[in-house]
Amino acid sequence: MTLWRMSDTQVSVAAAQHGQAGRASHAGDIPAGEVSEGSAILATASAWGGDAGPLDSGNAGDHGQPVPNPVRRRMVGWLGGAFLPAALPAALPAALPVVAPVVWPVPAFAQSASRTLLVVGDSLSAEYGLGRGEGWVALLESRLASDPAGRGWQVVNASISGETTAGGLTRLPPLLERHRPGLTVIELGGNDALRGLQMAATESNLRRMVALAREAGSQVLLIGMMMPPNYGAAYGRQFAAVFRRVAETGPSALVPFLLEGFGEDPDWFQRDRIHPLAKAQPRMLDNVWPTLKPLLSAK
Repeated sequence: MTLWRMSDTQVSVAAAQHGQAGRASHAGDIPAGEVSEGSAILATASAWGGDAGPLDSGNAGDHGQPVPNPVRRRMVGWLGGAFLPAALPAALPAALPVVAPVVWPVPAFAQSASRTLLVVGDSLSAEYGLGRGEGWVALLESRLASDPAGRGWQVVNASISGETTAGGLTRLPPLLERHRPGLTVIELGGNDALRGLQMAATESNLRRMVALAREAGSQVLLIGMMMPPNYGAAYGRQFAAVFRRVAETGPSALVPFLLEGFGEDPDWFQRDRIHPLAKAQPRMLDNVWPTLKPLLSAK
């Protein structure tokens, strides 16, 4: 069983299509850690504060246009903001709410797909800041090899740091055509919130991705995101509801929050206080596995 990785050429093409200026890293599997600042998944701590920082100095977005500083300061990632006490309200809940995964019935497909598991995600699935083989997707490959339910399954990790739902939607059709996956995992949405994109656009893109995967004969597992309390309770509820609605109408299986159980604890994150450390990757996999495993057996 081997973990398929994107070639340098494929990474370069994908980066050009989505306005990313990073270089290939991890032996050619994903763009480098120095992801283009206009498409980084989460803002850094300096962007939230008053000091000028790398995300605070007129960086170019997807189309080369500078991103206004106030927008960057306001649109902090779901973790970055959670670890900046000076920027948060005085009283915040001690931890994010615990939500249970949802698994919807899997219909009979018109065609038989392969035992290939395709992951389309952003930096949380692309081993950002980690050594090769340390990310939760790589750990998933090992678990598939050791668990009877996973025997015969091959992992294809097509995740790119800085990816948005629009970018994922553009890349998905050729990925489905090439790999014909039996199961597609979609882990996208955080960058949409960072860039201040409309929730309606995010929801529409995710719905279309789910539909395309199902039309290709693939089951779908959607991994949701959550916003930190500083976004406001109403916004947080609306953002989380996007993933639940997409899963319900897809239908698809749903893991509400990849970082469940440690997202509020900075000890589990890299120095940027945004991307999980290597020690957090097994916990991320444990959040996904209970919902993913039944889908493997259904094929």
